[in-house]
Amino acid sequence: MKQLFLTISLSLLCFHGFAQYTETINSNRPGASQGAFSVGHKVIQFEMGGLYEQNQHDLTQIDATQWGVDYEFRFGIIMEQLELNLKGRYLSTTEEYIQGGQNIENSYSNFQSNTLAIKYLVYDPYKKRAFEKPNIYSWKANNSFQWRDLIPAVSIYAGANILLGKNNPYLAPGVGKLTPTAALVTQNNWGKWVFVMNFIADRFTSDDPYYSGIFTMTHTLNAQFSVFAEYQAIKNDFYADDLVRLGGAYLFSKDLQLDLYGLTNFKDTPARWQVGLGLSYRLDSKHEDEIIMEKKQPKQKKNKKVKNSELVDPENDLD
Repeated sequence: MKQLFLTISLSLLCFHGFAQYTETINSNRPGASQGAFSVGHKVIQFEMGGLYEQNQHDLTQIDATQWGVDYEFRFGIIMEQLELNLKGRYLSTTEEYIQGGQNIENSYSNFQSNTLAIKYLVYDPYKKRAFEKPNIYSWKANNSFQWRDLIPAVSIYAGANILLGKNNPYLAPGVGKLTPTAALVTQNNWGKWVFVMNFIADRFTSDDPYYSGIFTMTHTLNAQFSVFAEYQAIKNDFYADDLVRLGGAYLFSKDLQLDLYGLTNFKDTPARWQVGLGLSYRLDSKHEDEIIMEKKQPKQKKNKKVKNSELVDPENDLD
């Protein structure tokens, strides 16, 4: 029976290649959010950039200058939907303030963040659409808005924050060097527009939990240039803020992207502005499209022609 069931099941299926992998690099830079899709099976991707920031705190009267490096390593593992992700920031800070009538300067540096996590695509509304045929009778039917376009791709992200270094100055009181992080990630693709939402719960087992929502809209101008606008809300007992980022990216090749962004906020405790420049590079020579199965209706058997001599009269059928 098992062999019969397997044979019938396979006869109802046909194979098609489909993947999250894109022809051009899919980078999380230059915004702070991440997209719902992975880089693709066996794809290795590096995303790195430098930043410069000035912030001034009206209450503490501390002026701070920061230089930093953001890094992200992404690797598609096991399947198209799964990505291993290592990202973080190394930061150097110089603070200037007046104490006892003297100008004081204090400098320190360390890892501000370091996170190892996995991301898994739970739902992809675009996978089924890959098998749909266009309406050859109506351009409007193929290009007009449909309510299903509001349904996003959804991923879950989970991992651990690992702060390195002894006496790390960026480690908040009551927070250990190893804490959990989790996020719900959604993504809508609307032609040349892409809308991403991240809902993040960070350090939620510590005395200083950190929650954030990031909303990013990206627009492709042409084959090389894209621009983005991003809003981030941060909720934390020690630091809460509303941040806006604006920037763009230039595609040198299908595997290499350059980006530039600026950041500002709307308060003075502290008032912040930041600029950053980065690169994203992809190694995809070992990528292989995932094979998925699409249900197919079984072929209907043709009616068998019956000879007159084979007809049976039910009244004369003794069986």
